[in-house]
Amino acid sequence: MGPSGHYSWLLMAISSVFAPHGSPRRHLHVLQPLPPLRAVPGPKLWAVSQIPYILAWLSGHASSTIHAFHEQYGDVVRVAPNRLSFTHPDAYQNIRGHRKCTQEEHGKDRAFYVISRQNILGASREDHARFRRILSHCFSAKSMQAQQPLITKHVDLLMQRLRERTTTTQDGDGKRKEAVVDLAAWFNFTTFDIIGDLAFGEPFGCLEESRYHPWVSAIFRGVKQLGIMLAVELYLPGAVNFARKVLPTAFVAMDKQTEFANERIARRLQLETGRPDFVEAMVTANSEDGRMLTRHEMAVNARLLVFAGSETTATALASAAYFLSKYPEVQKKLADEVRSSFTSEGEIDLFSVNKLQYMMAVLDEAMRVFPTVPGHLPRTCHAGGDVICGIQVPAGTGLEVWPLAMNRSRRNFTEPDKFIPERWLPEAEYTGIRFDRERHGAFQPFSVGSRNCVGKNLAYMEMRLILARLIWNYDLVLADEAADRFLDCPAFGLWLKGPLHVRLIPLTTD
Repeated sequence: MGPSGHYSWLLMAISSVFAPHGSPRRHLHVLQPLPPLRAVPGPKLWAVSQIPYILAWLSGHASSTIHAFHEQYGDVVRVAPNRLSFTHPDAYQNIRGHRKCTQEEHGKDRAFYVISRQNILGASREDHARFRRILSHCFSAKSMQAQQPLITKHVDLLMQRLRERTTTTQDGDGKRKEAVVDLAAWFNFTTFDIIGDLAFGEPFGCLEESRYHPWVSAIFRGVKQLGIMLAVELYLPGAVNFARKVLPTAFVAMDKQTEFANERIARRLQLETGRPDFVEAMVTANSEDGRMLTRHEMAVNARLLVFAGSETTATALASAAYFLSKYPEVQKKLADEVRSSFTSEGEIDLFSVNKLQYMMAVLDEAMRVFPTVPGHLPRTCHAGGDVICGIQVPAGTGLEVWPLAMNRSRRNFTEPDKFIPERWLPEAEYTGIRFDRERHGAFQPFSVGSRNCVGKNLAYMEMRLILARLIWNYDLVLADEAADRFLDCPAFGLWLKGPLHVRLIPLTTD
């Protein structure tokens, strides 16, 4: 039985148990169309039942399905009886933008944050503000300056491992040669080691061992399990505990992640000497009311930072490497910028890469075409309702922004499916194509408002450093047909990426 069939069986099992205790109409989520939403366009079946929406999620291709709906119906689409999806840029500010203390925010959709309610991602407004004030110290300019040697150490090890594979001897001192490597894996090794060192006080050892740490492997296995949990919560809110009894193995990976995070935090707190990592910042920083993070709060937030600060960064790097390999003219332009901006590899650091304008355009375009987070992180319209993108939305309505649909909308971007970094440059022109009418506000890879990504600056600096070092040393060529299909992968909140086999060609060969 495939994954989709397995999940469908789980939903039917839960439904059969709970059906006697309530209305079948309620448990099937077949609803009468809400009058305020009746005029919103969308597929008719999706407007009367939540089941198509859930099945699309379980298929791993909800992002592309929603994107197709928006191309057919417009900027606002009804994707479930009580859910709207938006691709107009105003939706970001209308739904997630900053609000005054007296203004109610559109809260996180509880079904989608079933495992995140204790960390900064799914916390209440009050707890989020407290977490944010404390965790912001982890990403301050002062902290990043102190963290540079730690980050550079891991990037140095990445380059050493790649050199070992592109020389005729294992110590990296032999003749240079071409080699095929899985860059998707190596980027993951690097970003997990960096964020593990920052969040837990020690790396996972992925680069040292040239393989995934068991905890990192558990994270990838947990992505599909997260899809199960979301489907269960959508189908029957509050039924996750029942699902644990029906299919306990589905939750083993997530339970092991929590256990590991608690152990690592406890071990880090036993160190008497300070080091420039997140734990040090969390211990020394207080919120405005004087409250510090408890050990449990440190553990759940550190676990989130590892999850959010590694896989997403690695995905952006992998997609950038894919596009650079696929489009040699773009790679040459970036290589010219990198290799003309420095006189030696040692000059490339977290801060010197800030001057690489085309590098930034390449990374942004990679994240636009292939969003690092394809999921939608939905909100729920607050009490009293609100006007979203000119539409009166009743309280309790699900509010969704799918990055893939937003980023590839033909109403937002010219030639939206093409990889054209020049669209982000001041001159905004490429082979006669102009981009001056694009709605660049549609591109928000780190979200907006008070709950935007706290690690945005670190992520950009890390991506530019790693990619600059890679391009300084190598030319990239896709190695096989499988690599050419790298973007064709399912997603359950995050992409389930396959390998990215790239031929590394050293700048000098003997």
